[in-house]
Amino acid sequence: MAVLLLADVVGGALATDQVAKTLTAVKSLGPVTVLVAGPDAAAAAAEAATLAGVAKVLLAEGAEYAHGMSEPTAALIQSLAGDYEHIVAPSGALSKSVLPRLAAMLDVMVISEVLAVHDAATFDRPIYAGNAIQTVKSSDAKKVMTVRTATFEAAGKGGSAAVEKVSASVDGSMSAWVEDKVASSDRPELTSAGIVVSGGRGVGSQADFALIEKLADKLNAAVGASRAAVDSGYAPNDWQVGQTGKVVAPQLYVAVGISGAIQHLAGMKDSKVIVAINKDEEAPIFQVADYGLVADLFAAVPEMIEKL
Repeated sequence: MAVLLLADVVGGALATDQVAKTLTAVKSLGPVTVLVAGPDAAAAAAEAATLAGVAKVLLAEGAEYAHGMSEPTAALIQSLAGDYEHIVAPSGALSKSVLPRLAAMLDVMVISEVLAVHDAATFDRPIYAGNAIQTVKSSDAKKVMTVRTATFEAAGKGGSAAVEKVSASVDGSMSAWVEDKVASSDRPELTSAGIVVSGGRGVGSQADFALIEKLADKLNAAVGASRAAVDSGYAPNDWQVGQTGKVVAPQLYVAVGISGAIQHLAGMKDSKVIVAINKDEEAPIFQVADYGLVADLFAAVPEMIEKL
């Protein structure tokens, strides 16, 4: 049995944390080959080769793979699929675009958001907004899977895998990338941050959300938001944590003015330590919090910022 791991490459750089956590999830299934595709991806391939547990790195350089375009990327993987029983990728924009297309081409099912690997055919995945864990067993000859990386530790460095160049005859004309609109930030990336400070509807306004940002900056943390806060226009969409947003599992999660709707809990309940600040002592967030403070956030958060 062998595993092909599709690496996420952003701006020519390897998304090392996501790839390393996926490697941890699947390395028990057999030798892991990492596929790095994109223009000027040689440095990313060299980085992947240093991860402990990587048997080999395949490098596909070509402009058609830029931005993870799903048609050529899926066709590339299909051309390589014959040698692999498992084809996996970290759960994210790339895998959600490419792997369903690949699965259709291979006539197999997609197993999404894998949380645990029992054996070569049996996996755990969340259902019902994360309130139940489903154990699935696949009889497909090839297993195509996305991995929820928040539940795994990152593999370490120290590997020295060989890098092999590959190519395929793929058609990249079906779609075209129009433009990037990227919000730059000095803060840690939300899904890989060790500390996350999130604000909810209780923050009250976009202007008052600056309190959440100030607290996050004091803690060198990423900023998150509940769907209610995002829908109300207090915070941008890419800060949303929850079932329809991003799934995080930091060492510390601070929930400010968040009631704790089931959809939000699905995105953060695997955090190691959860701190909740809410003036409603009956708020559901306190049921999952390790530390709870029943207080007005507009009094408590400025005091925390001052003491920090």
